[in-house]
Amino acid sequence: MNRALRVGLAVLPAGFVLWYASYYTTIAVWELRKLFAWFALPVLASVATALVWLVVRWWQRRAGRGAGTGDAAVALGCLGAVLGLGLTVCWLVYGSYLQDRAYMANAHIVTEPVPALTARAPYVVGKAQAAPHLGDVTGEISDITYLPDADRFATLVERRGWLAGYEVGLVQDIPLGGESRSQERCPFDVSVADARIGGWFTHNLGRKISAEQRWVRFEAEDAYVTCSGGEPVVVVPLKRQTGILVVTERPAGVALYNGRTGKLTLTRDTSAVPGPSYPLSLAARQREGTAAVGGFGDWWFERSGWDASQDGANEGNESEFTLRYREEAGRSAYVTPLTPQGEASSVVAVSTVPTRHEGGGLAPMTVHRLAPAWSSPKALVALIKAEYRDVCCYNDDQVFEVVPTGGSTWTATVGSEQNIRYRVEGQGQVGGREATCLKAADGALIRCGYAAPGSPEEQELKRREQQKQQEEGAKNPGDPGDLTGYTNEQLAELQRRMSEEIGRRLKAG
Repeated sequence: MNRALRVGLAVLPAGFVLWYASYYTTIAVWELRKLFAWFALPVLASVATALVWLVVRWWQRRAGRGAGTGDAAVALGCLGAVLGLGLTVCWLVYGSYLQDRAYMANAHIVTEPVPALTARAPYVVGKAQAAPHLGDVTGEISDITYLPDADRFATLVERRGWLAGYEVGLVQDIPLGGESRSQERCPFDVSVADARIGGWFTHNLGRKISAEQRWVRFEAEDAYVTCSGGEPVVVVPLKRQTGILVVTERPAGVALYNGRTGKLTLTRDTSAVPGPSYPLSLAARQREGTAAVGGFGDWWFERSGWDASQDGANEGNESEFTLRYREEAGRSAYVTPLTPQGEASSVVAVSTVPTRHEGGGLAPMTVHRLAPAWSSPKALVALIKAEYRDVCCYNDDQVFEVVPTGGSTWTATVGSEQNIRYRVEGQGQVGGREATCLKAADGALIRCGYAAPGSPEEQELKRREQQKQQEEGAKNPGDPGDLTGYTNEQLAELQRRMSEEIGRRLKAG
């Protein structure tokens, strides 16, 4: 009785500590579950080998066969070790393939063009313009996110210090065209809202989320801030784990942390969230899973699927561009230009994943094959510099992101980090070359290096040429024609006007 009491007094406090430390137990369970998925099959094979060995030992002892038992046990143990090691290596490889296949479950590969998307200011521009607009804020920028619903960039600023949360949220308008550059700063009430992602002790927002709901986690890069009436709200998209031998992640709603009251709300109803609710990191993992679009052999030798374009032209933001649909109000997607696996750098497809998704399953991912394909973003930048060298690139001007904007079209912005001046719109090879047109930042057509046949830009250029010819014709009238057809009165009027014009020119010197 005393022994049982002592054991109980030792176990109960330990259990209480483990239950209270919900944040660390959640992390431990996540990591152990991943390890179990990788090593469960080899461990089971090892256990099965050990059981066979025990059965053989038992049978030999029962049969009275002592001689050679040690050698058989050693041989069986070595065989089990070799089989276990081989199975471990094979499962680590094949398990990765099965994991990619699981993320491909909701993928659709189509030849239809990408729906029309709205261009936005480049991410690096939004990042560069955040610091000058923070005023007397002393904190450090921790995150910058594009909010497609409001067409604005949100910046989350951490307060300095170990035991501190966030200091302010900044939401700024960075239009491609126009002079509006409004911004809204939402200060946190640091006396009650003193937690942040990665904070220490009770100032850790992840700890507060785990206290409300265990077994859900998040990526710091997925979180962002919104401002509504001067009230900051930190939005944290959540994820959960599924599967046993093949463990994958799924969306699990969002956590909303009010920067004025310190209240934390977890919800699966994301319809009222003023920004993306689907984790961007999960969309990126789904896109990486396209490597398993073929069989295991194609996956192993990297003969199938696509990679995000990584030739340096989109440095700082190479994948998962958050863009709004042009003709579908309130809808947006994570969009990524894709290149084939290997040495090819041409953009041959575009993937889209919605930024909002209801339910606990993966959001549908669509891979749009492009026809015609684009040149690589790096080659497109070189083409822009060659065709529009009078506007790009000198001083601090440069070509920013080359992003898909629907169909087979792309848009690149030209200017400096503080002033977007132009945009270049183009599409894949038409008639053996890339079709590109230079436009003002607000979208007004300036000229084209090569206009695609039948495109609105070509029609606009033809209209301008016809208008120019008409204006030149009005300024330079041609031959008045055969004078024999004029009446006497018309000839007299013509002579009078000619005499007046001659007199006017003589007086003018």
